[in-house]
Amino acid sequence: MADKTVSKHLSNLERQFAANDPVLQKTAKIFQDLDEIEFELGLIDNDETTARKTSWWPIVSTLGGYSPAKSDFVNRYLGVQLHTARHKFTVLQYTPQTNTATLPGTALDADHRLPFYQISRQIDLVANGEGSKLNGYLELVTVNSGKLKNKLLIDTPVFNPAAENPVSGLLRKYVIGISDLVLVFNDLFEADADLIKDTLAEIVAHQDANKFIFVIDHSEITIDALKSQEIAASWQRRLAELGIHTGQFIVLSQSGDTSLFDQRFNNIYNDRSYRILGTLENSIRAIDDTIFSEVEEALTTWKDRCNASTLIVLGFIVMLMLFAEIAVGILELLIDPIIGPAILAALIALLTPLHIIVSRVHAKFLIKHLHKRQKQLNLSEDLAGLFEKSLSFWRILMPITDPVGKNKKNRKKLNGLIEQTKDLVQALNDQFSHGQQPEYRSQYDAYSYADSEEN
Repeated sequence: MADKTVSKHLSNLERQFAANDPVLQKTAKIFQDLDEIEFELGLIDNDETTARKTSWWPIVSTLGGYSPAKSDFVNRYLGVQLHTARHKFTVLQYTPQTNTATLPGTALDADHRLPFYQISRQIDLVANGEGSKLNGYLELVTVNSGKLKNKLLIDTPVFNPAAENPVSGLLRKYVIGISDLVLVFNDLFEADADLIKDTLAEIVAHQDANKFIFVIDHSEITIDALKSQEIAASWQRRLAELGIHTGQFIVLSQSGDTSLFDQRFNNIYNDRSYRILGTLENSIRAIDDTIFSEVEEALTTWKDRCNASTLIVLGFIVMLMLFAEIAVGILELLIDPIIGPAILAALIALLTPLHIIVSRVHAKFLIKHLHKRQKQLNLSEDLAGLFEKSLSFWRILMPITDPVGKNKKNRKKLNGLIEQTKDLVQALNDQFSHGQQPEYRSQYDAYSYADSEEN
């Protein structure tokens, strides 16, 4: 088989991090090794890469209730006056241009470098047909604010009982999952309990990731340090009753001090690296834990159906032979040393192509099933591709249900990639503990969406 060519996306990532982030540069190379394995298994095409599973941007997001506290903070912190749609998920991105530009949600859905890449597919799973209405849920806004250089901010819509639906719930879950830092404003917890229960469940589920800052808005009054501690402690106790036991609490006051936010914003480059390494390890483990299991189950079902169909045909032939024996007596022909083997050979010659034809018919139904499972599991890998690759001539005839490539050789390769990933996590730990994180500079700095030529 021809070797897989390196994705242009991966090549750009390696160049981007070559000078200032060796950990992410090596991470891109491990993604390349993973791509080669998945390409050999038929899981991805030659121009695809598993590195697109997550955004390589550092991402900050906001969650809030219906009050203007969240939007006021965003405008004040960025030093701009934005008028974004309160009912949409808005991705804010830096631009050196003074004019703010608003791009439709389809711009996010089509660009693998940005969050919400191909999110329309997931939307259609929870609300059929809504994926084509993406512009009603998402927008991309370019902002001339130095605070946004080399990072993205996702501003989620306010909780509105009239506007909440399965799509908005899916998008909030997605945002929390991909974010390196989430600012949760206290008015969120003032909303109706039924309205925010799914979001609360996501916060509880992700609280071990240390990605949450709970922002308590008292920006209309002056508060001293002691009072701030008392307010934060009070909210800690309140959220503990909801199952939230971790996270940083920051009280906004009239002083407008944002130094604590600046510290966390500056650290999201490390958080981004851990997130990408986590995605890489999960992708490697998914081959053995999920992909092989799903395809093996489909192959077992396919083999059972094929054998059952062939046995039915064989039973029909045996029945015809019994009738022939009763009518004209053919038993002597079957035990004849010359004619008997010839009849057996003819029977095998008939059943073999018949078995192959039946197998291909059953395979078509299983391929459709695997396409559905792929969407349900939210996998970018082509399960049907591995399934079809496992339908070789001898695999059709022999009782083999293991997918092609499920062997010691590939398992050793995958284990090696996992070990390399763990080594990079250790290297990141050392880099972080010694305070050696370099200033992030890349082609994304002063990135102009419209002028980009990168794939």
